[in-house]
Amino acid sequence: MEKDVSFTQKKWVLPYKNIVAVADGSGLVDIIEQSNCWGGACWAEYHYKQASPLIENVCSYGNTMRYRVKEGTSELNLIASYAAAGIESAIVKDKTISITYAGLGGGGVGATMSRAQAEDVIEYDLTEAGGSKKSRGTIVLPRRSRVLIGVDDTDTKEEGATWSLIHNIATDLDSKNARYVSHALVQLFPVPQKTQNCVSTVVEFACIDPASLIKDFEQLLRKYTLSENTGMVVLQRFEADEVKEYAALAKSKMVTYEIAEAAAKKAGVEIVIPGRGIIGALASLPYFAQPCESVKLNVGNG
Repeated sequence: MEKDVSFTQKKWVLPYKNIVAVADGSGLVDIIEQSNCWGGACWAEYHYKQASPLIENVCSYGNTMRYRVKEGTSELNLIASYAAAGIESAIVKDKTISITYAGLGGGGVGATMSRAQAEDVIEYDLTEAGGSKKSRGTIVLPRRSRVLIGVDDTDTKEEGATWSLIHNIATDLDSKNARYVSHALVQLFPVPQKTQNCVSTVVEFACIDPASLIKDFEQLLRKYTLSENTGMVVLQRFEADEVKEYAALAKSKMVTYEIAEAAAKKAGVEIVIPGRGIIGALASLPYFAQPCESVKLNVGNG
């Protein structure tokens, strides 16, 4: 069924702002949901975790709920009031990811109808709902890959703030091709060269075509930075584990440019703007989607 927002049950449906799905290519999918109703999202988190063997973990920040699931299909153990609905399958194809929700009564259909109106949903399919029988619904999303952009040293002691500039650039570049899905300020070890708090920034995008995003981001950053020491790095990978050891080092002591440059090369991180700021920019990468933890100086290894 093609996407259609003219549901007869409209008054019973709370549309999601958007949903994106990122695949790692080896069996994991991140489903990132932006909700218009936080209470409903929290209900879903609780029940889905109880009912869905595919779900590995769930985390939330702001109005966003992030489900990490295994590819495939699994039978749900549905129990009213405790595990009334869940994610039944995540099917990854070359260009799409299909997510099936199931629940008792209208649980599965209701879950799908609310999500079907999210901006990037391509199409959906529903079964009939009613009574205590299980119902299902599937949404189809574009398949996306993760792009992490780390930046530091864009301001001066008199003017500017890296975290706000990077958020505004990311917001401007948010599109159907590249969805801006998270932002984190990363507290580093305070060094003499700092402008104030010694904080770098990482932003996360879920992309269809990463190349155009990276090019546009670099152009805007070069245009608006106030510093000659700006550093910008990019990692196109599902995780940033290869940088965790370096990031822990940068949170605990001063790190030289040479150490940062070598760590970036070893981890396969692209240095796009090679200013001194790559020291902090590189350290920010492992803390994507962890905005409450990244602001602490004593985060440790991640």
